[in-house]
Amino acid sequence: MKEHLELVAKSYDKGIDLGRKGIDSYQSLPPHITNNPNYTLYLKMRMNETLSDSGQKEIVEYLSPKKGMNFIDLGCCLNLMFRGYNEWPSTYYGVDISEKTIELLQEFVHKNHVTIGSLYCGSMHVTPYAESFFDIGACIGSLEYFEKDFVKQAIAEAHRIMKPEGKYILDIPDIGSPEFQITALIEDYLGRTDRYNISNNEFETILMPYFKVVKKEKMGPMIQYFLTCTK
Repeated sequence: MKEHLELVAKSYDKGIDLGRKGIDSYQSLPPHITNNPNYTLYLKMRMNETLSDSGQKEIVEYLSPKKGMNFIDLGCCLNLMFRGYNEWPSTYYGVDISEKTIELLQEFVHKNHVTIGSLYCGSMHVTPYAESFFDIGACIGSLEYFEKDFVKQAIAEAHRIMKPEGKYILDIPDIGSPEFQITALIEDYLGRTDRYNISNNEFETILMPYFKVVKKEKMGPMIQYFLTCTK
């Protein structure tokens, strides 16, 4: 698990380096991807913003961020910069395994005088936050990189830091779907292989001791779960 965490971190670090040079990692993909029958489906999802999208209106509507709330964004990527989280009235806390992602977010916060709680570089399965600290939380586009043992630890950790009845959103791959097949092929090319190996029924069994499922929706290659924390 440690080795795979390092590979995921290095891949996103590389993406940040390229992004600073104005290069989109998802452009100029090799022929084995662009010739895949599902590649046009990927382009359509990207154009319509129906990939794993941390900025969709359903997320903010469900979480209903308010002043005085603490919000945890696990596997945060650049959501604070590009998904409007900097405009939420809640206090933002971000966790990401990529050191260069956290550095870029810190630059953004400083340059734009954004008030946040903290940014932490590390894995979502072990965080520095106190028990029952967060009112709302999200983990979008991250669990697909990991196998069952890590996923179980990440869910248990999210439960630990969420308040009772706290609202939480996460997503998992829609395994077997053509949407996930092509995105997984791209992620593998970028150096962060999707290792998720859990059926939907098994995943929901893992969730059961920690969270209540309010609703779930298919979002491109992923299935989003809208949850409340049970304690």
